[in-house]
Amino acid sequence: MNQEYEVIWSNRAATDFEHIIEHIANDSPSNAFQVFKRIRAKAFSLYRFPQRGRIVPELQAQGVRQYRELIIAPWRVVYRISERSVCVLCVLDSQKNIEDILLQRLADSEM
Repeated sequence: MNQEYEVIWSNRAATDFEHIIEHIANDSPSNAFQVFKRIRAKAFSLYRFPQRGRIVPELQAQGVRQYRELIIAPWRVVYRISERSVCVLCVLDSQKNIEDILLQRLADSEM
């Protein structure tokens, strides 16, 4: 029997997602809606088998293995699995350096 997980979006992930959709909607509202549906469906599908996402390679190289990601080109949905839940932590542009983004967010959170 498969265990089901609750999928929870952090405030940061929701903000990331909102900015992505707003940015796309500036050029094409219909494309923004399609992207919205695709990312949302993939993220919420983690309730079934969250281990299918790969460990974030940049973090794994630093010995950090608790964060996984789904690639929904060109975005990366980064999440963490807890006992009975999956927490979506951020949605990032895969063309950007994830280490720089995470370091900036850590610095911003300390201010």
